[in-house]
Amino acid sequence: MNFNNTQIAFSGKSNADLKRSYWLFKIIGWNWLIKISPSLLKIFMPLWIPIPIIKATIFKQFCGGESISECKKTIDALGAQHVKTILDYSVEGIEEEKVFDENVTEALTAIEKAKTNPNIPFSVFKPTGFGRFKILQKVNSKQTLTTSEKEEYQRLVDRIDKICAAGFETNTPLFIDAEESWIQDAIDDIALNMMKKYNKEKAIIYNTAQMYRWDRIAYLNELKTIANNTDFKVGVKLVRGAYIEKERARAEKMGYEDPMQKTKENTDKDFNLALKLCIENINTISFCCASHNEESTLLLIQLMKEYNIDLNDERVYFAQLLGMSDHISMNMSEGGYNIAKYVPYGPVKDVTPYLIRRAQENTSVAGQTGRELSLILNEQKRRKSI
Repeated sequence: MNFNNTQIAFSGKSNADLKRSYWLFKIIGWNWLIKISPSLLKIFMPLWIPIPIIKATIFKQFCGGESISECKKTIDALGAQHVKTILDYSVEGIEEEKVFDENVTEALTAIEKAKTNPNIPFSVFKPTGFGRFKILQKVNSKQTLTTSEKEEYQRLVDRIDKICAAGFETNTPLFIDAEESWIQDAIDDIALNMMKKYNKEKAIIYNTAQMYRWDRIAYLNELKTIANNTDFKVGVKLVRGAYIEKERARAEKMGYEDPMQKTKENTDKDFNLALKLCIENINTISFCCASHNEESTLLLIQLMKEYNIDLNDERVYFAQLLGMSDHISMNMSEGGYNIAKYVPYGPVKDVTPYLIRRAQENTSVAGQTGRELSLILNEQKRRKSI
């Protein structure tokens, strides 16, 4: 697998697309600007000043549109290159019962879209889209809930169950996104109950394991054991993680053990161990390697060969974010592997906090923006030489 083949990687990009991508990754590399961008948005977003700029730049690069229907062009373009789409409604942080119910409707609409479109193999949701963060936090810490809080928590679980039932009925697998460690145990418990209920024949419900946590290999082994003893299939999405600075700061401030790995090397080691664990238990575990890491991707390719797993076995998927790591996605699709892009969508104003968080994550990954920039420059040089 040659991830340096920029002709394949950027075959769907015009010269203007490449130029825009180059400058976006240049800006993302300016750590100082990314760090202060949330504060700038609080000042200017109420005035709607930055929205046209955001929509023409970072939104265009990393999002499919403001609605599912607007994502059609992106879905079709990716599908033409044998890359699937995972629609991700990326509105965050609005904690109102009315909004939680609207998010259920949006999730059901996405599942219905996946049912009729072979280019959409999965749907995805964040549990905090269906209930308050603090109620999950209280459940996670095993605090006693008031009667009204019990009712509120049950509404959250019922919303998730309704979406999982729709996924089961339409045969559309669902990714449950991971969140902060201080609500993740509560999410893990909900995900386990949904797997027991809907994963009897195949993996429909997938929980997410963030391997930058030092306890996730143990979690995966425990999940595998429960599944074997209870007779259901495990679905898991493997990621490195998304909240490292926030996690470390909270642990230090509150004086509890840091849930994060001590080093990046430990994260990489556990991620690769998780890939091996999943492959070795492929009859129990279906999984998605959601990573921009070339070494882990190549390792999984090698493991599939060693264990005689077909390139297009539906139990093994690879995924990257839209607008990033096309050198992995497009070259993988050319090689015949199951590959998908996470395609965020939603109103520009509401999706911008998600985009800023993604930019902040990107700046914390050593070499990520540099790799993107070098590949773009190589392709620009290749095109000029023709």
